Amino acid sequence: MRKSRLLITLAAGMAVVTMATVPAVQADSTGADHARDSGRETATGAKAVNAPESGYFSTVNIDPGATVGAPAIGDNKEHGDLWPSCWSNDDNVYAAYGDGVGFGDSWQDIGVARIGGTPGNLTSVQRASGDGIGRVWGAPQDYYRKPTGMVCVNGDLYLAVQDLKKGTLDNAPRATVVKSADKGATWTSDKVEPMFSDQKFTTVMFLDYGKDNANSPDGYVYAYGLDYNWRDTFDPDPDPTDVYLARMPATSVMDRSAWRFYAGDSGGTPRWSSSLDQRVPVLHDDHRVYQNVGTPGRVRDLSVISQGGVVYDKPLKRYIYTSWTEYTYEFYEAPSPWGPWKHCTPKDFGGYPWIHTKHGGYATTIPSKYISADGKSMWLQSNVCPCGGGYPAGDFWAYTFSLRKMSLTPSVPTTPDNTADGSRNLAREPGTVPVERATHFGRAIYNDGDKAQNEDGWNDERKPTSWWGYTWPRTYRLNQVAYTTGTMFGDGGWFSDPPRIQVRRDGVWTDVTGRRVTPSYPTSSAAGTNQTYVFDFDTTTGDGVRVIGASGGTQTFTSIAELAAYYR
Repeated sequence: MRKSRLLITLAAGMAVVTMATVPAVQADSTGADHARDSGRETATGAKAVNAPESGYFSTVNIDPGATVGAPAIGDNKEHGDLWPSCWSNDDNVYAAYGDGVGFGDSWQDIGVARIGGTPGNLTSVQRASGDGIGRVWGAPQDYYRKPTGMVCVNGDLYLAVQDLKKGTLDNAPRATVVKSADKGATWTSDKVEPMFSDQKFTTVMFLDYGKDNANSPDGYVYAYGLDYNWRDTFDPDPDPTDVYLARMPATSVMDRSAWRFYAGDSGGTPRWSSSLDQRVPVLHDDHRVYQNVGTPGRVRDLSVISQGGVVYDKPLKRYIYTSWTEYTYEFYEAPSPWGPWKHCTPKDFGGYPWIHTKHGGYATTIPSKYISADGKSMWLQSNVCPCGGGYPAGDFWAYTFSLRKMSLTPSVPTTPDNTADGSRNLAREPGTVPVERATHFGRAIYNDGDKAQNEDGWNDERKPTSWWGYTWPRTYRLNQVAYTTGTMFGDGGWFSDPPRIQVRRDGVWTDVTGRRVTPSYPTSSAAGTNQTYVFDFDTTTGDGVRVIGASGGTQTFTSIAELAAYYR
């Protein structure tokens, strides 16, 4: 049953580790679950405004769980987490991990592995670990070494390593860059002090410009940085809300004096400063998710900027920043390294514990080697640690270099050409991607024709709104939606006000006009299990449709078995 299976009290250590990301809600005509228009003063006095919602992609599809690992997922070894990576000129991916055995035999706080092949046929070789990679700048009894970014330039590997506070993982005061000229076997640094300190720019994420940095348009190496910490601190310590940008010549990655920091825009041209204090954010987002949760002690009120990765999707000419929170993915896209950045592709994986087939993850990256030739398909890497509550203790299913499929379809103008046809269910059109506020089990089952089943949106979050729907890579005419409920539970499963129908046009969700529903929808558990409600409305057009309304019950969730859409 739903509660006995997943509503389990979390271990006390849950708040110590970062886990998956919760996407923010798409805006609609009535507003979103979480405001995105707040802002604050930056260190330079400029007003920072939260990244707006993006309409660049018409569909985004992310597998609910990891399906591929290196060398294989499911051996339940503590391989490690984080895994920032780069694509080397020898055609291998090199990746760095924290807290694990990697693909060797002994546990270390840091290590590097070589990963060959492609997803589904990956091989892994241990290259280095422990004291052979960088150093701890603070007291060793107080700090770990953690990898945060990696890049290959002219055949050499560069790895950003930070000090991270033991125990709480809530303090990252120092960071530097180390170099390997022999593909990760040995690492050197001539530094007598860290390149970054005082919690400024201490989470360094190199921009992945493809194989050996070959896609860099100007020959520079670019790096993004976070202040304070690598993710939400879960306490009053400052949380990262700004993403900063630096660049340096390809020959000077380890020369701190050669780094130049983005200092704003002048007539469309970025300005660069040698002074770290003159930097300004290329991306700001201080909104919070999971502000109200049900289980006492569960991590809540989470900031959305975290250590992940930024990759250049060359075929789509788009930069993608993959961030996350404890329960969600929070992604952003931009046409240039400095923006303008917009929020997109949210994905909510719900409260802990997760299951092997449905889970989020932290330290999200998209290795450029695994992006398809058309730029629309890729593999997303993220990790799950059982010590944080994501999985039961001792389950290391995705505590490794773990990958899941992800696909993106850029939005392009189309003219609807579907004619009136009561037998053509638009929910089964090619390229259809289900969308929802959250899924309990991660199953996109509601366009398979089976009305005697259940998916629901329970995620242990008190949320005002729920929805179920589809997005398409093209525009359709439509005037009817048939919604079949899932299971009614004692604490939720229904809409608590009459559900509305919305269509998406130009990235904006808008209520349809002339809505009628047969039979009348009860705003309580009387809506019934596996009962169908047909919504007719004035003929309209859109590249998305959804049924949306207030979340019902004390656990504030709705349920679904099937959702069909027609132009009759």
